[in-house]
Amino acid sequence: MNQKLELLKAYTQAWNDHDVDAIMSMMTNDCVFYAIAGNEVVGTTHQGHEKVRVAFESAWKNFPDAAWLDGDFYMLDANHAVSTSRFKGTDLNGGKHEALMVDLFTFEGDKIAIKNAFRKNRPPVTSGE
Repeated sequence: MNQKLELLKAYTQAWNDHDVDAIMSMMTNDCVFYAIAGNEVVGTTHQGHEKVRVAFESAWKNFPDAAWLDGDFYMLDANHAVSTSRFKGTDLNGGKHEALMVDLFTFEGDKIAIKNAFRKNRPPVTSGE
């Protein structure tokens, strides 16, 4: 398998392990994260190792049991990839969330330079949905 696809699998596992140190070790120092929501056209821009790290940690603060399941990974060209997954997590009010996601990745060398996240906008689910 392609080295970058292997990196994305390890990256996703680090997300599921809530291991921000492992995640950040796979990203460039000047990395950029475009979050799923925010006032900008791209959601919210977080740039640089420390700002991206804080943004990533907030995912687990807001969804302590967050998991990204059923991941598939595809190289688009030598430096761009896409992943699809199913986000599942419980928010701080007890709401259960589950929605499909797509992440677009840009690589610089053997590290992730940009993570651009997209998630379906779905209200908390109730049993039977």
